[in-house]
Parts: sequence; C-alpha cells; structure tokens
Amino acid sequence: MGIVSTILGLVGFGWGVGIGLLVGYFIFIYSQPVDVKDPLVRPLSDLDAKTLRGLLPEIPHWVKSPDYDRVDWLNKFIRDLWPFLDKAICKIIREQAKPYIEEYGPKFKLESIEFEQLTLGTLPPTFTGIKVYDTQEKEMIVEPSLKFAGNPNIIIAVKAFGLKATVQLVDLQVFATARVTLRPLIETFPCFSKIIVSLMEKPHVDFGLKLVGGDVMAIPGVYRLVQDIIKEQVADMFLWPKTFEMTVVDEASAAKRPVGILHVKVVRAKDLKKKDFMGKSDPYVKLHFGDAHHFAKVTRTMKGNLNPEWNEPFKLIVHDPQTQNLELHVYDWEKVGSHEKIGMQVVPLKDLAPEETVTKTLTLVKTMDPNDPANQKRRGELTVELNYKPFKEEEMKNIEEEDAEEDDKAPEGTPAGGGLLVLIIHEAEDVEGKHHTNPYVRVIFRGEEKRTKHIKKNRNPRWDHRMEWVVDEPPVSDRMHVEVMSKNLGLSYHMKEPLGYVDINLSDVVNNKRINERYQLIDSMNGKIQLELQWKPS
Repeated sequence: MGIVSTILGLVGFGWGVGIGLLVGYFIFIYSQPVDVKDPLVRPLSDLDAKTLRGLLPEIPHWVKSPDYDRVDWLNKFIRDLWPFLDKAICKIIREQAKPYIEEYGPKFKLESIEFEQLTLGTLPPTFTGIKVYDTQEKEMIVEPSLKFAGNPNIIIAVKAFGLKATVQLVDLQVFATARVTLRPLIETFPCFSKIIVSLMEKPHVDFGLKLVGGDVMAIPGVYRLVQDIIKEQVADMFLWPKTFEMTVVDEASAAKRPVGILHVKVVRAKDLKKKDFMGKSDPYVKLHFGDAHHFAKVTRTMKGNLNPEWNEPFKLIVHDPQTQNLELHVYDWEKVGSHEKIGMQVVPLKDLAPEETVTKTLTLVKTMDPNDPANQKRRGELTVELNYKPFKEEEMKNIEEEDAEEDDKAPEGTPAGGGLLVLIIHEAEDVEGKHHTNPYVRVIFRGEEKRTKHIKKNRNPRWDHRMEWVVDEPPVSDRMHVEVMSKNLGLSYHMKEPLGYVDINLSDVVNNKRINERYQLIDSMNGKIQLELQWKPS
C-alpha cells in the first residue's frame, strides 16, 4: 500500500501542475484589457507652461523661439579654446577698466585700484541659442543667448587713506542676451572692421564678494543693494540702443583694393571767421576721408586773408564710394600753440555722379552735430570742385604708386633745398601725475612751440595730432623736444605738471624719410609715447 500511495501521489501532482498551468495561461490571455490605446504624442508647442516646466526646468532659447538655432558646435569650440580665450578676455577687461578706474577713483578718494588676480576660471560660458539677422547691408547681426556659471578668481586691491583692502569676487553667474553687430564688412581678414555689442534685456548677475577673509554679501541688505547697483550700471552702459564699440581693423588701412580716385580742387573761401584778436586769420585747408587723418592733404597757408584763393588740386584714393565721406577742415595757422579750427564741412561720395565734375559752395560749421548751437554762427564758405573717376583693375597699381610719390614730396612753394617736417603724435601710455592727469603734448623745435589739446583724466590718451614745419634746409643736426604735460582743470596750486619728455635726433628722420616709434619717456616711471616723424624734401 505504501508504494501504491506514493505512485498515485506523484501522478496527482503531475496532473495538478499541468492543469494549473493550463488554467493560468487561459486566465492570463483572456483577462487582458481589450480597450488599450496607443500613447498620445503631442508636440512641445501644444503643451501648457506648467507641463513644459515639468519636462524642461531650463528651457533653451532654441525651444522657446523657433528662430534661435542650436549651437552645440560653438560650445564645443569655446570649451576647447577656453584657456586661451580666458587670457585674451582678461586682457581686454584690464584695458577697458583703466579709464573708469582713473575717472571714478579720485571721486571716491581712492589712491589706487589694481587687479592682483584676474582669471575667469576653468568653466567656459555656454550659448543656449543664437539668432542671425539678414539686413541686406554690409554688416552681420547675431543675437546670442549666454549662460555663464563660472569659478573665477578675481582679486582687486583698493588703497585709500594709506590703507589697503583686498576684495575677491567668487561664484559668478551671468545670464544675458546680447546683440552683436559686425560692420562694416571688408575684404581684409577677419572681414569686419568693428564689433558693436548691446544688451537686449537687463542681464541676470549673481556673485559673491569676500573682504579680508569674510563674506561681504552676508551683511544684511548688502547683497540686494550690490545686485541692483550692478544691474543698473550695466544696463545704463550697454542696454540697447546704447552700445559698446570695439575697433578690430582700421577700415581706412584695411581697404587695400581701391576702386577709384577723387579729384578735389580747393578753389577759394569767402568771408571766413576772424580767429586772431589782432590782424586777420592765416587760413589753410586739410582734407581727408573720415577718420583717415594720416592720409590727409593740406593746402598752402594764405597769410592774413579772410577771402583766400588756393586753386590747388589733390587726388585721393577711393575704396568705398558708398560709405566714405570727404571731410574738409579750414584752420587758422598759428605760430605759437595749436592751430585753431575755423570751420568744416562733409561731402558724401555717394552723392557724386561718376565722371561728372561738380562745383560745390559749402557753408562752414563748427561740428557735424545738427543740434550744436555753435553751428548757428556764420563761419564763411568754401568752394571746391569734385570729380570722382572709377578706374579699371589695371590702372590700380600706377595710380597708387603715383599717389605715394606725391606724398613723399613737400608741397609746392617749399624753399629749394629744404622740405616739410611732419610730426604726428599718436598716443601715450601709462602717464600719471602726482596731483592730476589731464595730459597734453608740448613740442619745441627751433625755438617754436606747438601743443596738442588736453585730454581729461586719462593715463592712456590718444591725440592723432599732426604738426608741420617748413624748413630751409634738412634738420640733420637738430633735436626736437617732446614733453607730455598735465593741465589742472580746477582750482589748485599745481596748475601744470610734467609727466615725462623725450629729445629726438632728427638725422634719422632725414635719412629714412619716415619713422614711427614708441619712445620711453624720461622722468616717468612707465610712460611711453608713440610718435611718427616724416621728412618730405622739396
């Protein structure tokens, strides 16, 4: 009986397992819901704001605005170049901060403000999208959206009343949308002349400040105050339509392919304004394209004449007749000091028909600002003849060589055996006075003194001022004394202050015809000055 019971038990177990699996299978199959539908797929644009925020806590611009493009390739490019970009950006920050430090430092009684450490850290910014505009003009406009949460190391040392404090900026976050304009587009690499930047909305700026080991931002009320000041100051300087402009390539020197030549004949002037207190003015005319002062043409000086007649022809190389403007400035020649401007006027080249000679009588004004009340005063008239002649490609080389030869010669009327000595004072660097820094340049040559205008509160001034001397013989044994001075603009005992000087032997200028060098100023710790000297023999 024991064996039979065991066999029957195994058989019953086998049948039970089999029947259980079979019943379970049918129950599983026939118990599935028959009303199952396919999942609903909806585009992001159909979702409400709450759902989108749940799916994408930080929605990139290329999702919010279809006209923004993804720029993952640009982010990778910046990530690889960031160690080098960091150094370049920090250099620009130092240069751009200098004028503001020099201007606002004395107002708050600060003796000095210096960067002890300046690096934006190892985390590069990220572009969440970029928009490109097609304006059909010679420019390119892009609007990048920037997000930067970096780990900078910026330490600023401030010295006041003999005490020194160190401020460290940490945990910087900047979210901004900017408009970057590259214009005008030119035929020389990098193919644009200027970068113009403005902010399209107030940026989000967040950071921490540490002073002597403590957290300044932890002081009640300071965090909100500093944030508001920073946002307002940045918005006041760069919020559209205000812009920050940086010149990349000098358009006048970059445009190497001339397209034509402008013939200008300075005929006469009439009823010029008298600038001298005693006697009449000694007028002459300087003409050039826009900011290209280095390529200016100058007429001869007419002594004691308010109705002079020059009838002098000039030729100027044209690179872009649609954007270039001919500027004509009438000056009163002064033996001592800088020459006084009588008036000026501008002629757009786009208003001239090619191959057509026109005579224009221009009413002189003080500035080209239509709202300047000084333009209401009568300054006289200037008559010129203009003829713009486009030329063919094969004519380009001959005309450029001819123009260069004319530039190397003194103007008509220069004494035989003598010539024209030209000094162009470009800029100075790191000049600083003990009591004030409002620099100007004083030049003495053969007992005659000339000066530039002064520039208010600037340690790195730029003048681009041209001075000329007509001499009877080459100045091979002469020296020129160039001195940078500071002029006090307020009420103070220290009216003038020397900032450094240099004495230049002119024999090298006569032998080489042209010298353009940066000189170390004597009696100045770090001051330098860039001077260009030209000798044009008769």
